[in-house]
Amino acid sequence: MNEKRPLYARTLTPTMRGHPARRSRPALIVLCLISLCAYIYYYIQPLAVSIPTIIREDEAVQGKIQYSEPHANDRLVPLEAHIMSKCPDARDCLREMVLPVMQRVHSKVNFTLSFIGTPTENDGVDCMHGPTECMGNILELCAAKLYPDPKQYLGFVMCISRDYKDIPERSLIEDCALEHAIDAMALNDCAVKDDGEYGVDMLRNSVRRSSAAGVTKSCTVRLDEKVYCIRDGGEWKDCPAGPSVNDLVIAIEKLHRSA
Repeated sequence: MNEKRPLYARTLTPTMRGHPARRSRPALIVLCLISLCAYIYYYIQPLAVSIPTIIREDEAVQGKIQYSEPHANDRLVPLEAHIMSKCPDARDCLREMVLPVMQRVHSKVNFTLSFIGTPTENDGVDCMHGPTECMGNILELCAAKLYPDPKQYLGFVMCISRDYKDIPERSLIEDCALEHAIDAMALNDCAVKDDGEYGVDMLRNSVRRSSAAGVTKSCTVRLDEKVYCIRDGGEWKDCPAGPSVNDLVIAIEKLHRSA
């Protein structure tokens, strides 16, 4: 059986799966078990912490945001951001608009993160910033698939976007995964599942979704299936209702009330 390998050598590697060498001496086995239990108790268990219910405004920029839960009978307003993972405009869009808005009206929207690229004839995808961007896109899609709560996966996406030039460096992915309580190995398993076909298929479907919506620029924000605002070349463009967080929040609340 072939060993499962990551799509790109510089992302998470299967060497993390290594098994310790066998030991035959019972006393040493007992000592190892005791040490392992102590390690889990003192180092791993404290990682299972909850996100605080009170936050500062700057924490939304960092992706550390707390949301209220939606009511079962509410009609959720479609909100979508179309991005490229290694694009500075995507970073600015997430930091300046998407995350602060989600902090305030998460319970009123159905958020989707979609990606921009070009499907190829051999069922692959070309990404503007090269294969490493395709891998970054896949890892972000995997985060959304494995942790569908936006307060978790959007925080991770924002975290790696701050150093977008380094995507998908292993240290960046692991550090941001740890910061947002995401299993880095699970991300790797998702990305390389079925020899990489699973992740590529997710990316291809996401790219086709963006193409069907007529979206070509990263970052394009769509509200209720219509283009709301575009971040391109370091500027906000085509934002008839205004590019501020308050403008988008007001538009969402208006649509939510009229549902």
